[in-house]
Amino acid sequence: MRFVKGHGTENDFVILPDPEGELELSGALVAAICDRRAGIGADGVLRVVRAKLSPEVADQAGEAEWFMDYRNADGSLAEMCGNGTRVFARYLVDAGLAEAGEFAVATRAGVRRVRLAETGDVTVDMGPPRMLGESRATVAGREYGGLRVDMGNPHLACVIGDPVAGLDLTRQPGFDPGVFPHGVNVELINAVGPRRIVMRVFERGSGETRSCGTGAVASAVAAARLAGESTGSWEVEVPGGTVTVTLDGKTSHLAGPAVLVASGELSF
Repeated sequence: MRFVKGHGTENDFVILPDPEGELELSGALVAAICDRRAGIGADGVLRVVRAKLSPEVADQAGEAEWFMDYRNADGSLAEMCGNGTRVFARYLVDAGLAEAGEFAVATRAGVRRVRLAETGDVTVDMGPPRMLGESRATVAGREYGGLRVDMGNPHLACVIGDPVAGLDLTRQPGFDPGVFPHGVNVELINAVGPRRIVMRVFERGSGETRSCGTGAVASAVAAARLAGESTGSWEVEVPGGTVTVTLDGKTSHLAGPAVLVASGELSF
């Protein structure tokens, strides 16, 4: 089984080329691949398969040739991954499966358009964020209010006064399972300047990660709402670097670096 390893602001992924849809990916196999001691190690797996061969997204095949079949590190399926989409796009171009410039990628959350810049950055049209009201997260006994944001996957983005650098995110933050029956990605956010925020995130199925693209957009939406704004560009600092989120009132864009670092063969 061939693989490529890549990351977007240190949100890292194992890419599995499977153009003809021949791989049988069980949850246990994905978890073994993502194991940082006994496997390659990653926050998730990106399977590269033609959309027309994938019943889940066959209706997107007219717009996008390739389907990003994203799996969380625990083997569970995920609807969308912003950084994963950027790394996926970088792989397609480097592998000669897509032309540099702008093209579409099929995901479980719908078609996402990507654009590769000469600087090496990759931008993804993340779609319109949907604000669904408020809820609360609990971290180490402290409760924080947050905004529910649907980015194709669920988020609870909490802008807080406590420094996020000091929070214990070794465990899943508490949340209301009645509001989030399928789990939720929880973002803890500090506003540190005009349209600039610092974010940490606990992703369902993966734990704390060094970055989260959909989470960065959700965080920008929450910070903008708190500031009384709905449009503009926000710099989002994550442990793995910085990404830029642009809100235009209709959709959202995520921009940042996407890097491929290794390739080889798996012997699982």
